Amino acid sequence: MDQTLSANPTHRALELAEKSLSGEELSRADAADILAWPDEHILTLMQAAFKVRHHYFGKRVRLNYLVNIQSGICAEDCGYCSQSSVSDVPVEKYKLMTPEEVENAAEKAVANKAARLCMVASMRGPSDKDVGAVAEAVRRVKDRFPELELCACLGMLKDGQAATLNEAGVDAYNHNLNTSERHYGEVCSTHGFSDRLDTVRKVREAGLSSCSGALFGMGETREDIVDVAFRLRELGVDSIPVNFLIPFKGTPLGDKEELTPVYCLKILALFRLANPAAELRIAGGRELHLRSLQPLGLYAANSIFVGDYLTSEGQPGLQDREMIRDMGFEIVGDDQSEPASVPLADRVSLSTREVRAAK
Repeated sequence: MDQTLSANPTHRALELAEKSLSGEELSRADAADILAWPDEHILTLMQAAFKVRHHYFGKRVRLNYLVNIQSGICAEDCGYCSQSSVSDVPVEKYKLMTPEEVENAAEKAVANKAARLCMVASMRGPSDKDVGAVAEAVRRVKDRFPELELCACLGMLKDGQAATLNEAGVDAYNHNLNTSERHYGEVCSTHGFSDRLDTVRKVREAGLSSCSGALFGMGETREDIVDVAFRLRELGVDSIPVNFLIPFKGTPLGDKEELTPVYCLKILALFRLANPAAELRIAGGRELHLRSLQPLGLYAANSIFVGDYLTSEGQPGLQDREMIRDMGFEIVGDDQSEPASVPLADRVSLSTREVRAAK
C-alpha cells in the first residue's frame, strides 16, 4: 500500500483523480491501492471518482432498459448464468420475440425514461436468420422511437453480422469480458476469453459503439479485477457495465456471497479512474450488493439499468428515478413530465401490534 494512502487518504485520492484527468494511465500499484482503500475513508475515494465522472458527464445519469428477447435457451456452461446449460433455475423459456413484442418493450423503456433499450438473447451466437429477425425489430422500433438508442447482445458474432446490425439501426453491441483471462476458465469451459475479445473487436470494426464490462463476486482475486479493468481500457470500449453476481440457486455459483457494499464501491471507483471517459453503468446485482449504498455508486457511474434484469426483478423504476433526483443528479432525456413524488404524508403507514411482531 502506498504510504500516502495510509498516511493521508484525502491527498492520495486527489492524486489519483488528477492522474486520471491528465490522461496518464493508472498503474497496477494505483489500482491495488484503490481496492485496498480503508473502508472508513470510502467517501474520499468516491469524491475522487466523482471529480473524474463530473468532468466527462457532469451530473447526468443515463437510464438503460433491459429486455430478454430470447430466454433460457443456451448451450454454454457459464457458471453464473440462470439460462445456461448447467443451470437448474426454473426460468421462463421462449424463442426470439416478434418485432411487435420488441416494440412493446421499447414502449416500456420510454415510459421508464430510458435513453437506451438493451436487447439480450440467450444463445451462444446468432444465426444469420436470427440477425435478420433482430434487424427487422430494430427498424420497427426506430421508426416509432427514433431517439431511443438500441443495443443488441446476441452472443458471439460471425463475420458480417455486426455490419448487418449496424445497417439496421443498432447503435451499440454488448459483449462482456466478464472476468480476467486467467480466471475465465473457472467460470466457463464451452468458449474462451479469446472468443469474447474477437466479438468486441468485430463490433468496433463494424462501426458500432462497443459495450463490454465485467461481473464480480465469482471468486476472482484483486489481480483479476485489475486485469479486466485494464483490458477494457486497452480495448477502448465506449460503455462498461459493472455487474455483481446474482447468486441464483441452481447454478454452479449460486452459493457465492463474497462482496460487501463498500468493496463494490471500490470496484466502481477503480473502473471510473482507470476508464475516465467511458460510460460506466451499474448493472445487475446492484440492489443485492450495494444495498443502502446504491446512491453513492452514482459518484463513479453515470448510468444504471432501470427495471428488471434478464431473469430477476430489479427495484421499481420510480424508486430509481427518485434516488437519482434525491442525489441532485439529472436524468438524460427527462422532460420533467413525470408527476411529482407521492407526498410524504401519504407514505406514512401506521404500525400495529401484529406488524411489529412479524418484524
